[in-house]
Amino acid sequence: SRDELRLVKQAHAYATHAHDGQSRRTGHAYITHPTAVAQILSHMHMDPQTIMAALLHDVIEDSAANKQMLGEKFGDSVAEIVDGVSKLSKIFSSRDEAQAENFQKMAMAMAKDIRVILVKLADRLHNMRTIGVMSSAQRRRIAKETLDFYAPIANRLGIHTVKTELEDLGFKALYPLRADLINQSVVAARGNRKELMEEIRDTITAAMNR
Repeated sequence: SRDELRLVKQAHAYATHAHDGQSRRTGHAYITHPTAVAQILSHMHMDPQTIMAALLHDVIEDSAANKQMLGEKFGDSVAEIVDGVSKLSKIFSSRDEAQAENFQKMAMAMAKDIRVILVKLADRLHNMRTIGVMSSAQRRRIAKETLDFYAPIANRLGIHTVKTELEDLGFKALYPLRADLINQSVVAARGNRKELMEEIRDTITAAMNR
């Protein structure tokens, strides 16, 4: 609705102001990251509150904003999601000895609202898409974390497209040479399959004509 669009635009303006002067390692203004996270969730047809929370998901950590301020301006639902994402980020960064499966269960249980998990997954997905600017050691660490924790959570939630892309990007970051070889094999196989299908089509067409 118009009111919902107005609120989403306000959230974007608020986030832009909160991240003013901040940049990503890619060199882009920081606001490009929450905007991309919001776009991922919009493609998943999420509700306006989730889109707003995606735009605002880093403001508590990166600015003077707090949960109460966000609640007064954008509503309690949005504030709860943003606060949940911030708390989840701290858990993810302090889970040194946690076993993967137990950690997944803990993360899922701690999120009162499933939308918290979805924003966190979209956040990681965009970070993985831009992981090339990280050092080799950072890429490996983040990729392993993605494969161990984030992809399995997406799988548990049945979000196949996100799970698959996280696995593909994580594997490519961890094993770039293997990923290239597999990709070449897949391309070659797809090419052969296309030629085979064209041959079958031509044969059937000729038979039908006869």
